[in-house]
Amino acid sequence: MSFEDRVRELAEDVAPLDAEAMAAARERHLTLTKPPGSLGRVEEVGARLAGICGECPPPVPESPAVLVCAGDHGVLARGVSPWPSEVTAAMVANFLSGGAAVNALARTVGGRVSVLDVGVAGDLPDHPLLRSAKVRRGTNDLSRGAAMSREEAARAVLAGAHLAEELVESGGADLLATGDMGIGNTTAAAALISSFTGRPARETTGRGTGIDDATLALKTRVVEEALELHAPDPKDPLGTLAALGGLEHAALSGVVLAGAALGVPVVLDGVVSNSAALVARALAPDAVGYLFAGHRSAEPGASVALEALGLDPLLDLGMRLGEGTGALLAVPVVGGAARVLSEMATFSDAGIEG
Repeated sequence: MSFEDRVRELAEDVAPLDAEAMAAARERHLTLTKPPGSLGRVEEVGARLAGICGECPPPVPESPAVLVCAGDHGVLARGVSPWPSEVTAAMVANFLSGGAAVNALARTVGGRVSVLDVGVAGDLPDHPLLRSAKVRRGTNDLSRGAAMSREEAARAVLAGAHLAEELVESGGADLLATGDMGIGNTTAAAALISSFTGRPARETTGRGTGIDDATLALKTRVVEEALELHAPDPKDPLGTLAALGGLEHAALSGVVLAGAALGVPVVLDGVVSNSAALVARALAPDAVGYLFAGHRSAEPGASVALEALGLDPLLDLGMRLGEGTGALLAVPVVGGAARVLSEMATFSDAGIEG
């Protein structure tokens, strides 16, 4: 079986949410000791959690895991970021030593950090938190040719899926949060988002690492050139991913697909995760039901992608760091939505007659 066939098989394992469990959760909310609808969108989060697991009340996620997928990008040669590719490996080392924002926030919510190297250009140290599944050392320049081959894209998707499956099936993770690291990866994210939404590059391209106006204009032109060169077909998601994406985008698509196939909620981080979710939805439309948008990234492409996915962000804090930071901050909201359904008294329990 080819790698592409295996991706297709994984996508076929994604089932629709359980409509009866969702309806039961909404009905249960009407019986809880609060005015109807008074918990706002938290109530719908709980209903979707019930639909994901197929029971009401849903179990409370107690063991979140954040998967930081890392890779480098040939498009960096076009000058889309002032930072060199060596920063990717340096930041991965920081994740492994516990000194990054993702580590601090994971500790805050009781989550574990795992790092997946699918395409870092440099060498990385052996470490218990690191899984090496390097498909290649960075992508090609997406504005001059395909970023990678279809087989490489499929291999990266499967690498992300395999780590997600391991964390859930062997590690006991009951919620997955997506994270990323890769200098230049917001350029690829913008190209993917434009491809899957039809929105122009000027609406999907942002400042990434904090670039100035001149660099932003260059970055937008590079995305436009890539879209014109490849004329991507969103009905061929793997081909679009191979032409324009990064290896970490591919791996994150695999995380989404595996989480959905296993019936585990997946909390998305920012623009890179959002672009990967568009790929995953194109491969398996029902996968979007398993997704929660952790936050609204300040990157403009993030809002474009979330609108296309039909997801409302749980938080809006003006963040654009990546790493999984925004996803982790939203984990308590997801957990709270489940806990309300399982632990809150009903009017009957409280002896209150409606």
